Amino acid sequence: MILGKVVGTVVATRKDERLVGSKLLLVQPVRPDGSERGAPLVAVDTVDAGAGEQVLVVSGSSARMAAGLADRPVDAAIVGIVDTVAVE
Repeated sequence: MILGKVVGTVVATRKDERLVGSKLLLVQPVRPDGSERGAPLVAVDTVDAGAGEQVLVVSGSSARMAAGLADRPVDAAIVGIVDTVAVE
């Protein structure tokens, strides 16, 4: 899983027909302390996340296992909205 922050939206008027109706969000991976790591990625939103929210992202075959994505060309999916992160 990837911890990330929603930093934007992606609008694609032309896309695979299996992605029509899917909300695409731009997610910046972050460390537990909130600092950025790596490049942003595009993920299909399955939990109605919004701008600025901290989210959990799965990628690869795990992304296609998310709700309703089994037959879609998806490499990353938002599967949770994070309430808190605690590091001990």
